[in-house]
Amino acid sequence: MSLEQREQSEREQASRLLPPAPYPEPPPGRVEARREHFLGEIDRQARSRSPRLAPRSRGRWGLALGAAMATGAAVVVLTLNFGSPGAPPNVPPASAASVELLERAALAAATTPQTKVRAGQYSYLRTVGHTSVLSETKSGEMQLLRESEAMEQWTSVDGRERTLQRKGGNDNLLPGTPGRGSLNAPTYDFLAALPTDPDVLLKQIRDDAQENHGAGSDSTTGPDQEAFVTIGDLLRNGATPPDTTASLYRAAALIPGVDVVPDAVDAAGRKGIAVARTHDGERTEWIFDKSTARLLGERTVLVEDNAWGKAGTVVTSVAVVNSGIVDEAGQTP
Repeated sequence: MSLEQREQSEREQASRLLPPAPYPEPPPGRVEARREHFLGEIDRQARSRSPRLAPRSRGRWGLALGAAMATGAAVVVLTLNFGSPGAPPNVPPASAASVELLERAALAAATTPQTKVRAGQYSYLRTVGHTSVLSETKSGEMQLLRESEAMEQWTSVDGRERTLQRKGGNDNLLPGTPGRGSLNAPTYDFLAALPTDPDVLLKQIRDDAQENHGAGSDSTTGPDQEAFVTIGDLLRNGATPPDTTASLYRAAALIPGVDVVPDAVDAAGRKGIAVARTHDGERTEWIFDKSTARLLGERTVLVEDNAWGKAGTVVTSVAVVNSGIVDEAGQTP
């Protein structure tokens, strides 16, 4: 299949998988502006690469520009053979269907009314689901056990107070205070201060991933997969500023290897469509409502047999069932 045929197939797949969403038509010039942005990204990445490191003397790339005007989704799909800096060889860029779904999710987030947040308030999050752990039996065999992820959590928006977690009917104050927050332990104020330019935001996340999961570290995850996982964790954090949420979705669309799973079910039993990335035999899925492009939850599915189980096993699945901003720990929106 030629590059042009593959791009056409991906665009047709995106149209089939993603029904029209009720978002306003983008303002005049938005499609052209996004096109110029991605073309500029092509030039920037090409200039940043030394010819000595390139597998071929020149990069082969194709550009598919689709303006899904009925849904307000201006979609630009890059198919670059060099992907993002530091990407493993032969990892394709994000598929057309995943870029379109992420753009729709970004538009849905951007049109969400901004909540006025005051110092002293809390971000509230309620989840259901499970994670898996391997436990050794008395006979020395490994046994897969499920641990519940059903919980409620209240995190200080400014990081000044300890986080309250309610799990199994018990309330616990987590040790220490969040402070200003971090990518691994974000507060609302930390999320609100993140860059809203997708390229700058992804660079910040990838720099952190490169430091802890790049060459020279003991990690086998790699910066791209770790960036995808980090963005997923930030999106599931609960109450996140709309502009930050939109930027996180658009940053994810720049990560190589991102694709779409047409049918997925979250931990609450809700059916949707997933943006996914496969690494080391496991597929990490972000599940969205097909009609609204609202994030429902996340799960990890085995795509090959390993110590955690047979291919198709859902080893983790967490759904967000409620979130928001409240005045005091213990309150619900």
